[in-house]
Amino acid sequence: MCGIIAAVAQRNVQGILLEGLKRLEYRGYDSAGMTVLHEGALTRHRAVGKVAALADCLEGAPLPGTAGIAHTRWATHGKPTEANAHPHHSGDTVAVVHNGIIENFEALKRELEAGGHTFTSQTDTEVIAHRLADVLAGGVGLFDAVKQTVDTLGGAYALGVMSPQEPGIVVGVRQGSPLVVGVGIDEAFLASDPLALLQVTDRFIYLEEGDMVELGAGGSVHIVDRDGRAVERPVRIFEYADGVASKGDYRHFMLKEIFEQPKVISAALEGRLGEHSVPAESFGPEAPALFAQTRQIQIIACGTSYHAGLVARYWLERYAGVPVQVEVASEFRYRHPVVAEGTLFVTLSQSGETADTLAALRFAKGLGYVGSLAICNVPGSSLVRESDIALMTHAGPEIGVASTKAFTTQLVALMLLTLSLGKCKTTPNGEHAEIVAALKTLPAICRQVLALDGEIEALSQAFAEKHHALFLGRGAHFPIALEGALKLKEISYIHAEGYPAGELKHGPLALVDSEMPVISVAPNDDLLEKLKSNLQEVRARGGQLFVFADESVGIDDSEDDVTVLHLPRVHEALAPLLYTLPLQLLSYHVAVLKGTDVDQPRNLAKSVTVE
Repeated sequence: MCGIIAAVAQRNVQGILLEGLKRLEYRGYDSAGMTVLHEGALTRHRAVGKVAALADCLEGAPLPGTAGIAHTRWATHGKPTEANAHPHHSGDTVAVVHNGIIENFEALKRELEAGGHTFTSQTDTEVIAHRLADVLAGGVGLFDAVKQTVDTLGGAYALGVMSPQEPGIVVGVRQGSPLVVGVGIDEAFLASDPLALLQVTDRFIYLEEGDMVELGAGGSVHIVDRDGRAVERPVRIFEYADGVASKGDYRHFMLKEIFEQPKVISAALEGRLGEHSVPAESFGPEAPALFAQTRQIQIIACGTSYHAGLVARYWLERYAGVPVQVEVASEFRYRHPVVAEGTLFVTLSQSGETADTLAALRFAKGLGYVGSLAICNVPGSSLVRESDIALMTHAGPEIGVASTKAFTTQLVALMLLTLSLGKCKTTPNGEHAEIVAALKTLPAICRQVLALDGEIEALSQAFAEKHHALFLGRGAHFPIALEGALKLKEISYIHAEGYPAGELKHGPLALVDSEMPVISVAPNDDLLEKLKSNLQEVRARGGQLFVFADESVGIDDSEDDVTVLHLPRVHEALAPLLYTLPLQLLSYHVAVLKGTDVDQPRNLAKSVTVE
């Protein structure tokens, strides 16, 4: 995922920018670059590969100066090449770094080429630089030029801009992609992530959607909102660093990672949502052509990732109109699959090194698939390198063996795939726009669910002496029941099974008695009434019900055999993501009661690199 850093100081900023890029490496990238204003001119170095390659360039030819911008890029438009790396210039007039996607760049590019501009890259970002140059040529100041330019852009973006026409000034914009201002002593900074600036400041201004900011001499910071009104945003102290190797105030890594999910869901969405749709370019420059050829999908994964694939089957078939098969990776390559024309091969893995999933990808290469897509959390992993295109989930390092935030970010990525393919395969409709809007509010709703932690901890007491549990769901929530059961068995060692609720009378009802807790998720969807009937079957057999239900769902919990915990409303399509969270918390608290090793359960490993 792309990263931005910029600085305006009274000292040489090259080292500040380079260190910031190094701190952004965890986000995933394929090239890096830096532009510094020196003696009235823009000077630039760019390199493909790691930040270390850029550092080698700078060692041989330093870029001294007191104002500069820098960037790490993850390719969307154009392959990883030096010409496609940021910053992008328009002659000697302006330099730009950009996170996100400009959806209308093709129309802008044709207009700019007709006006005499020559493009040197395949990126969407270069249109911003040339558009800015045209506006600046009319005598407009840099800040106003940026404002006029972004008014013509469609899509999601964060920008950092500088020009020798106004030395010592950096302008930033946030629209659909995060940007923060670092406040120093007589100096100011800009970054896509505060972690990039912790070496120079711990004071940050978090820009709001639509904000523009001008960083100037002496550390001045001028912000206007989307309506052009000058505003003051609060300066906040960043109280902790990226404590990946520390549990911080949490008892276990697993609990820490459960509570990180609103943050990482935001990261997974960053720069990938348009106003009403998901551009195919979010998946890489080759994705639009590949998606255009896709007629159906084969998803391959293991464990928790397999459950994410099962949820995606419901989404892809309903919202994209694409048939889907989902298979456990360890079984796939030991049969003789018949591959239908136009089938896209999709793999899911947290580590990108899962042996069975990798083997399945390699097996698939000779079977006639139209292409391969990896959804993964680790840039540069084998799965990413060996796939045609990839989408990073940006969950960050996950220490706990039982996957939590990696699972939910996989679901986010799969919903992005659903919406992007839906845009390619079906006529755009209002439902897709509703889901895009709902995705933007999802992190806040997740925080509401996590605030129920105390109630879920109290509920977990009912499981302290249990040895078996049954999880129920219908539709896209059947895989969530499977995932809930997997979490409970992984870390508490309670035998648990997940079932479609409609299957109860076909066998599992034989297990139901007062000693068998039955956990169900009950969103307000088309299958709600059928689910209620299934739950009555459990009550009639003396079972103890624990129901996580939409706040509008009328499930009678006046009797002792039913406990209902209400969750906030969410768009039906995103309910599987939301209902995952209380099941994770329930499993965690039960495991703590049982006294098991929550973060490193027996017999399990984080990354399964052997068959």
